[in-house]
Amino acid sequence: MSKVAFVFPGQGSQKVGMGKDLYEKFPEARAVFEAVDEVLGDKLSARCFQGPDAELKLTANTQPAILTVSLAVHAVFAQRGPTPAFVAGHSLGEYSALVAAGALTLGDAARSVRARGTFMQESVPVGTGAMAAVLGLEPDKVKAVCDAVAEGEVLSPANYNSPEQTVIAGHAAAVARAEAKLKEAGAKRVLPLPVSAPFHCALMDPVKPLLAEVLGQVKVSAPRIPVVTNVEARPNSDASRVVPLLLEQVSAPVRWIECVEALHAQGVTRVVELGPGKVLAGLVKRINKDIETFNIEDSASLEKTLAALGAA
Repeated sequence: MSKVAFVFPGQGSQKVGMGKDLYEKFPEARAVFEAVDEVLGDKLSARCFQGPDAELKLTANTQPAILTVSLAVHAVFAQRGPTPAFVAGHSLGEYSALVAAGALTLGDAARSVRARGTFMQESVPVGTGAMAAVLGLEPDKVKAVCDAVAEGEVLSPANYNSPEQTVIAGHAAAVARAEAKLKEAGAKRVLPLPVSAPFHCALMDPVKPLLAEVLGQVKVSAPRIPVVTNVEARPNSDASRVVPLLLEQVSAPVRWIECVEALHAQGVTRVVELGPGKVLAGLVKRINKDIETFNIEDSASLEKTLAALGAA
């Protein structure tokens, strides 16, 4: 029996208009948007549907916006599609996965990621940190270059996205120094990323005590579906470990390659990405060709995925 996993995207997948189609066509999706608007006391739905883009790109808005769209998609698909054997999310997507697994409520997750986004945005002065995507170089070589050129500054892999793509983060000067060395080591391209802070590196350590206070107020239940976590790249069903793993995740790298391989090792042959875009579906294909991928972000992709899963 083939197993299905649901995966949820992180920052970078946002776009103006996301979720609007499902909001208009499905009451389950509308209920998710309305609940988050109420919890945050903010018309986040209007920012998702109308923008402006500059406002949607602010980390404090982006994180709850992607969470809301992802969980609106999940609310619609969960009533029509298969029950997943596992869930996982990329960075902020782990919060969406935890809601899908019944470990966090929608309201608590929305409040938590709004706080997380705000703390991340404010923790490092603009211009101090940077991130860059390294293409075409093996992850261990990327790490070796980071270690060699850090020179006492913070510089490390932030996202192990696929065998050909590693994102690095740290002090802006260290990221800049790394560029030439990474190309010398064989990287095809090094692309600076337009982010408001250097995520998933030691510069995010000041976020942890602030986020710990917020997550300390949250009720955590045991996940009904095991959640493959970014930090450990293995399934967790223990309620007591949810918050410590979310706190560690802030400054630890996202081990997405290992997460996907862990899903495959558990018998997962199909992965459905729920939320805006299809970045994770693309990465899963690059990591393991034996996994079939689908993505759902609107009614057209919902119908297509339901038809494909039904036929199979």
